[in-house]
Amino acid sequence: MRKLILFLIIPVLFSASACKKFLDVNKSPNNPEKVPPSVLLPETTIGIAFANTNDLDRATSVIIQHLAGTGTQSVDYDTYKLEGYFDNQWNLELYNGVINNLVKLIKENQETNPQYAGVAKLEMAYAFSMITDLWGDVPYSQAGFGLDYLNPRFDKQQDIYQGNSADGIKSLFDLVKEGMADLDKTSILKPKTDDIVYGGDMAKWKRMGNTLLLKFANTIAFKNPALAKSTIDAVLTANNYINSNSLDFQVPFGGTGNQNPLYSFNWVNRKTDQILSTRFLDMETKLNDSVRLSKFFTKPGGQFVSYDNGNTVSSPSENARSKYALFLTGAAGEAPAYLVTYAQVNFILAESALMLGTAGNANTYYQAGIRANMSKVGITKDSIDLYFATNPTVVTLAGTQEQQLEQIITQKYISWVGNGIEAFNDFRRTGYPKLALARNAAGHDPNTIPTRLTYPNGELQRNSNCPNPITRTTVKMWWAR
Repeated sequence: MRKLILFLIIPVLFSASACKKFLDVNKSPNNPEKVPPSVLLPETTIGIAFANTNDLDRATSVIIQHLAGTGTQSVDYDTYKLEGYFDNQWNLELYNGVINNLVKLIKENQETNPQYAGVAKLEMAYAFSMITDLWGDVPYSQAGFGLDYLNPRFDKQQDIYQGNSADGIKSLFDLVKEGMADLDKTSILKPKTDDIVYGGDMAKWKRMGNTLLLKFANTIAFKNPALAKSTIDAVLTANNYINSNSLDFQVPFGGTGNQNPLYSFNWVNRKTDQILSTRFLDMETKLNDSVRLSKFFTKPGGQFVSYDNGNTVSSPSENARSKYALFLTGAAGEAPAYLVTYAQVNFILAESALMLGTAGNANTYYQAGIRANMSKVGITKDSIDLYFATNPTVVTLAGTQEQQLEQIITQKYISWVGNGIEAFNDFRRTGYPKLALARNAAGHDPNTIPTRLTYPNGELQRNSNCPNPITRTTVKMWWAR
């Protein structure tokens, strides 16, 4: 009898002591609740670059006519048929990917590792600017908090940029300033090799943050010139922004297994979906800019082969079309994503000197922007000097204020080949360069080049706060003229 009792008691005792371990089988070691910041940071950085160069670039690059679409969804984008797309970009790449991880990175490191939090805030400001610049009113102040906000509200674009204290909305400007302040704080853990952009150099991140302030000020300059001017004045006075190509905020890819989407889409997966736009080729030909164009696009058979936007005739074969070249793709997909650049800085400062009266000479900045981009793509100084000497009317601002603005934005537009999002922003913001409608245009309004992307179906179905009726692609952004 004693042996029987002992036999019955032992399993009970074992069960009590092992209960927690038994329940712990539902905690996957591959999905930890807390991830080291050194793991999260490269994920968010690469995530931003991937979103920028993937389908969002494909859509915007054909809309603004760097490229023409000749296959699958690129054909729809080219003729403004945008509804039913962008679910993966909105959900997987941006909100459930980048934004969620940035919120986690900030929350878990603000107190002990504020330098990580600071970098995350700068990345978050860039990511949210990309989202609102493409869609307008979007989840912002309530985004990335999981179950706390099952249906996050759509904040107004003007509140995202300028803030709204009554609704608890922090401006993008303040988010950047908070991030830069965090960079100066003492951290137990500090970004090092896991910082794949600046290698843990907080001084360089601070330059990137100040350049974001320039970018945001430039974006809202037509709607809030006072805030734009005061912001640019302050950044110029502090003199601590990106001031060389070597300081650009560009995210490297690693080739095989981690390819730049510009390469994997155009050279591996969808080889006949996109091609150099005839309209962009015509523009560059008029500007006598074939050397730079050859850094952006290939020349099969020694010449550029293009296709007109919205055309329906047969397009050139895979090996007989101009596609993205090595500068944008790398030999095996290792080219970086160019997100914030020194050329961009100069064009911003040229525009603000011209339109807002900020310090500096608009023409000096304009020429510096052209030189910076030409140098960036690999043109030698001698060749750049020759271009300037033989094309004085192209490289010198002249005419009315509006004509000079058109020159600045046109050169900025050229510099953004490979980053259709930024070119799309400037086109919608200023109206330059002047683009004609694609052939066979359709979409919400076949008589208007889209001014925004359509909200994805998944968000329309799941989030009761999504605009209803939907915002049509003809509605201008808040920051547009």
